[in-house]
Amino acid sequence: MIPLAHFLFIGATLFSLGLFAVITRKNAIQILMGVELMINASILNMVAFGKYDRIDNTGEIFALFIIVLAAAAVAVALVIIMNLYKRSQTIDPNQSNTLKG
Repeated sequence: MIPLAHFLFIGATLFSLGLFAVITRKNAIQILMGVELMINASILNMVAFGKYDRIDNTGEIFALFIIVLAAAAVAVALVIIMNLYKRSQTIDPNQSNTLKG
């Protein structure tokens, strides 16, 4: 059996990579990918804690809800990014200061 610390280390590494991507990237799509990495790290930690709890499947149930909410958030974010590109011809969030036409 793989110890819990290994799962937590991988989760912390994924979260750190996602945070690094969010902080350093200037492309809105890459920022969105960094946020998704951070969400996946939290899902991994939920499932790992749920596995080692052994009482019920709450970790897996919470992970399923998080996956559904993350998919909805990605759909909304992609619509916003496409609107940003249509209005300002760039997906750099720093170059566009408004979504008004």
